[in-house]
Amino acid sequence: MSTAGRARAADPKAPLMAYVGTFSSPLRDTLPTQVDLPPGNGRGIHLFQVDRTTGALTPAGVHEMGTSPSCLVFNAAGTRLYSANETDRIGETKEGTVSAFAVDRTTGQLTPLNSVRSGGAGPTYVSLHPTGRFLFVANYFGGSVAVLPVLDDGRLGEPVDVQVDSGPIGPTRAPSAPPGSFAFSGHDRTHAHMIHADPGGRFVLHVDLGLDRIYSWKCDADRGVLTPNDPPFVTLPPGDGPRHFHFHPNGRWLYSIQEEGSTLALFDYDPATGRLTHRQTLSSLPSGYAGSNFCSGVMVSADGRFVYAGNRLHDSIAQFAVGADGRLSFVADEPTRGNYPRSFNTDPSGQFLYSCNQRADNLTTFRVNAATGRLEFTGQYTPVGNPSIIVFLDLAAS
Repeated sequence: MSTAGRARAADPKAPLMAYVGTFSSPLRDTLPTQVDLPPGNGRGIHLFQVDRTTGALTPAGVHEMGTSPSCLVFNAAGTRLYSANETDRIGETKEGTVSAFAVDRTTGQLTPLNSVRSGGAGPTYVSLHPTGRFLFVANYFGGSVAVLPVLDDGRLGEPVDVQVDSGPIGPTRAPSAPPGSFAFSGHDRTHAHMIHADPGGRFVLHVDLGLDRIYSWKCDADRGVLTPNDPPFVTLPPGDGPRHFHFHPNGRWLYSIQEEGSTLALFDYDPATGRLTHRQTLSSLPSGYAGSNFCSGVMVSADGRFVYAGNRLHDSIAQFAVGADGRLSFVADEPTRGNYPRSFNTDPSGQFLYSCNQRADNLTTFRVNAATGRLEFTGQYTPVGNPSIIVFLDLAAS
């Protein structure tokens, strides 16, 4: 989960909202013919009021969309929300779309601004440049990344740059995976899975799962144009499938999670050059696990002391302690109480962690132990069809 997906701390007495992006099937008579990958049980973007004391979620409406808004990001001011709509075709156009919304700062409700093409099929991830002037999109089924300008009123312009990944595809079996693993998801072609700027905004990184690479781009913050860095990428072990990454708050360490290899990798990051240097790899699973598993998200705690990793099929969130040198050590793993945790996130206070259990059609809520990093299930289940992501927003105090 990117840092942009977390809400900014505000008045603790102000209302707190949660927005859940889902995989949602087309709504009849409201949209042109399209193909959603995968089709889903969600209804679009689901809104909830959050109880800051207990972590409980109370439904507060749904912005109905049949285009699988599977990834969401707010601008810094909390006045605009952007969604990646994970379709591979809208009508006859073999691209997905991204959408912009205005946010009512009093009620939290959404008003559509516009939708534009994403620069490739199956947009699965969106993030904003630190300046807020550009939206980055990773197109999973298109194997491309795109840069879209954010206009003065918050609407999105057409892509100003599209980069298409190319190279040798990794093997369908990951040597790093647990014994007996048949985990195969993306080593059939190129699959851009995440894109995010570094904290300074000088460089942009993106992963391609099928190529087992993390790319590094120089970013022109005026024009939104990406040019290859030197070197242009680092390579993970063949077949491991890098999926997501997250910067440590110090901006010098980056943690990458590999979907098919079920591993976490630590890289040293040089903010002056945008270069990554690998330093550690360890399993996301407990010792002795055998069989298939697909990793999902990775998140560094706001205080930088812990790293959390999502495991699908094992259906757990693993907790790791961050050492003084950035190296990780396993602490524990907590069952998600729901099948296939696609992503997870903490509320602005860091007291609660929410797991989006895609195949269980629910969210589960955990209390975070600030001292140990461990998770404790609160007993709260919130029904949502095929949840993919949860992000938070502090509203204006009344």
